[in-house]
Amino acid sequence: MSTKTGTPRDERPAADTGSDLGAAGSQLSTAPTEDVTLPSLGPLGWARWFWRQLTSMRVALLLLFLLSVGAIPGSLIPQTSIDPVKVDRFKTEHTTLADIYDKLGMFHVYSSVWFSAIYLLLFISLIGCIVPRSWQFVGQLRGRPPAAPRRLTRLPVYTTWRTDAAPEEVLGAAQRLLKKRRFRAHRNGTAVAAEKGYLREVGNLVFHLALIVMLVAFAVGSLWKSEGGKLITEGDGFANSLTQYDDFKSGAFFDTDTLEPFGFTLDKFEATYERSGPEKGTPRIFRAQIRYFSGADGKEHKTAIEVNTPLDIAGSKVYLLNHGYAPEVTVKDGRGKVVYKGAVPFLPQDPKNFTSTGVVKVPGAQTKDGKANQLGFQGFFVPTFGGKGSGSMFSQFPALDYPVLTLTAYHGDLGVGSGLPQNVYQLDKKRLKQYKDKGAPVAKMMLPGETMKLPNGDGSIKFTGIKSWASFKISHQPGNGLALTGAAAALIGLAGSLFIQRRRVWVRAEADADGHTVVELAGLGRSESARLPEELAELALELEPDAPLAAATGDDGRAPDPKPGPAPDTGPDSEDPAEPTDSDGPADPSEGARA
Repeated sequence: MSTKTGTPRDERPAADTGSDLGAAGSQLSTAPTEDVTLPSLGPLGWARWFWRQLTSMRVALLLLFLLSVGAIPGSLIPQTSIDPVKVDRFKTEHTTLADIYDKLGMFHVYSSVWFSAIYLLLFISLIGCIVPRSWQFVGQLRGRPPAAPRRLTRLPVYTTWRTDAAPEEVLGAAQRLLKKRRFRAHRNGTAVAAEKGYLREVGNLVFHLALIVMLVAFAVGSLWKSEGGKLITEGDGFANSLTQYDDFKSGAFFDTDTLEPFGFTLDKFEATYERSGPEKGTPRIFRAQIRYFSGADGKEHKTAIEVNTPLDIAGSKVYLLNHGYAPEVTVKDGRGKVVYKGAVPFLPQDPKNFTSTGVVKVPGAQTKDGKANQLGFQGFFVPTFGGKGSGSMFSQFPALDYPVLTLTAYHGDLGVGSGLPQNVYQLDKKRLKQYKDKGAPVAKMMLPGETMKLPNGDGSIKFTGIKSWASFKISHQPGNGLALTGAAAALIGLAGSLFIQRRRVWVRAEADADGHTVVELAGLGRSESARLPEELAELALELEPDAPLAAATGDDGRAPDPKPGPAPDTGPDSEDPAEPTDSDGPADPSEGARA
């Protein structure tokens, strides 16, 4: 039986219907005119609507997508928290673009207002999604599978046969069989209802909970982290105290008094490079040999730190970042007294071949008359000199094949006593005068072992040797373990939600007019799967010994085929509902027979 519904049409004249176009406009559409007045939501209604939108799954996925897109600039644009030198260089080379990036917070993406807003909204959205779904799932676990629909033939997978066994025996055997196959099964009248695959929803919830765990881990890592850098020359060491760092940054809740006691000494830096071919100059060995200790009285241990193998010590990780060269010099003043002796790190300006610049500052120097005469030297260093005959200093290979040091001498006041911080790699020339000899600046290219003498008997500087230096990053990230746990749980939960199928099975056994028992099996899955018909066929075959086929029950003397197949089409005018929500007993009104 079919029913027809109609919508009453507005009987207004055509001229009223199409006020602008008159009768012509009224013929453009056959839709009835609707005069609907929407009720005013009010502040509470709008707040409720906003909350429902925010906690919907589509908004959570949209925020997750925005978070991943927002993280892209943090990978492509130099970040102040990672490499401020690169940020300064970018601002110098791209003035206009740098101003735009600065206003948008692109140089500190992960601490910017817009990224934090997406992060917090996603956090709230996930919690709003998970909490009600968790309570709903707990209610499903505490409940029972819904009762069987009146007509099992309407379900996608169905089979039936007749047997001489009593209905009670068939139902008892069916319930035992389903429980044996790990279904949740219970008797309801003349049918057994069973359900399986609850781990699908568990996986879904675990996945979303894991996302929250990862967000919490990132927050913990940001608020309680500490990170600092240290440049160490061969033979020198580092102890984990605030004064030892060249630069140090920490989260808002990190307490600098809780720094763990550990340290290490750089014994030797090893580096070898490809000497031919298209990869000439590419590092082959890039390794720092160190001795480290952990704890105030810890014993020293030897190990090596490489680029992809950091040292894990006392809850922190020590990463190898860069390396360069530190020319060793000996400076004597006008009295002939050694006022400086040691290795001075030079910073590479060419990261491939290590053309480097640096300064030597000697604040304790004096003239031969005993007057204060602070010395400063601006220098260039190349490990493999390639500018012979050109008058310029550049390196053509990163290894120490032909090391050359060029120094230009200054004297006067270095400004170290002004109380203002200075960059140890730059020379403040405001109060310095350049040494000149016969009107020409005093400068010299030196090989190891050579000496440059200063005019007026003010002293000398000798190039005695070369050491290597390495820069390290010491990072304390307390949320890394939690983030790894969340990521692993997210993968496990996602696998469960994708590969586990939730399905329901009903077995009905009723006596017919001929004294036989009619056995019906039907199944319904949450999503279409070829596994459900196979599973129902296995159930039918395992149940057959307890409910054997009755002999010659059909008109042709043959027993019906027990194999399950698709339910017969009852036609569009059938009185049965399209979905099997009707049942003999009470069922979950929101679920019915659906999985």
